[in-house]
This record gives sequence, C-alpha cells and structure tokens, in this order.
Amino acid sequence: MTAVAGLLLAAGAGRRMGMPKALVDDWLVRSIEVLREGGCDDVLVVLGAAADEARAMLPTGQRVVVAEDWDEGMGASLRVGLAALGPDTEAAVVHLVDLPDVGADVVSRVVSAGPITGLARAAYSGVPGHPVLLGREHWPGIMAAAVGDQGAKPYLKSHRVILVECGDLATGLDTDSR
Repeated sequence: MTAVAGLLLAAGAGRRMGMPKALVDDWLVRSIEVLREGGCDDVLVVLGAAADEARAMLPTGQRVVVAEDWDEGMGASLRVGLAALGPDTEAAVVHLVDLPDVGADVVSRVVSAGPITGLARAAYSGVPGHPVLLGREHWPGIMAAAVGDQGAKPYLKSHRVILVECGDLATGLDTDSR
C-alpha cells in the first residue's frame, strides 16, 4: 500500500534556464530524495523534454512516466503523473524539480498538515507554492482542470486548501538560472 506518493514534475524544456531543468546539476536526484525523506512512500518522476537524457541520470529502478505532450504545459505533466499512480495511492505530493531550496522538512510539514484525503500546500510568507498534497478523491477534478501551464491552480482556487507556512524553512522560489 502506498499511502502517499511523491509526484515529481520534471518535464519542461526550461526555456528561461536555457535547458531542461531535469538536466541541471543534481536537481532531479535531489528532488527524489527530498520527497522520500519528507514522507513519501514512493516517488514517480514525470519527464518530457530530454526524457532519455534525464532518465539516464536517475537511480536504477526509479519509477518514471513520460508526458508525451509535455510542451502543452504543467497541466499535461500533472495529468499523466496522477493517471500513472497506482490504485493503492491515497494522496500525491506534487513537487517541482526547479525548487532546489525546498527540502524534506517542507515536504514533511505539508504531509503532516491535515488528512491525506484533503488538499494542502506549502506557503512562503503567505504566498502559496509547492509542494502540494492532493488527496485521491480530488484527482478527477484536478485532472479535468489541469490545462496549459496552470497545473492544479484553477481547482485549488475553488476548494478548501490548508496553507502550510514554510517560509521559515525555504523560499519556495523556482530557479530559472544557475
């Protein structure tokens, strides 16, 4: 039984970075470790741009799914990732590969914030960010709303989400340059 699975979105081309962020330094492997150490029973990585090169950087046996339509935006990656999680997964912790200052302590705080059947997300000085915990009962609605580069944002705006302040642990800022 996988109560909480980490869902690492790492499919984008990283246009502002000048390369796919999944290929930057140790971000991919480090993000997997952050999810595992933060309380995720399993981690699924969603790749897209440069999928073969990124897959070569992963530890042996790491679960991966490729979002073939990754260039549509984060919504495509999120839909593919949620659809690929097993039926025993009760919740997914969605994390982004380009948040190198977010550590396992942030993930742990979000996972512990409320029931895993609900919705919770990290906030940094009151500003919502990632990771985001998505209880399974919300997945169909999230997948329907996840279009373009918005991911789950439209769904989360219309539902009760527990904001978990993590500004004392990290900035939560995505990184667009080395």
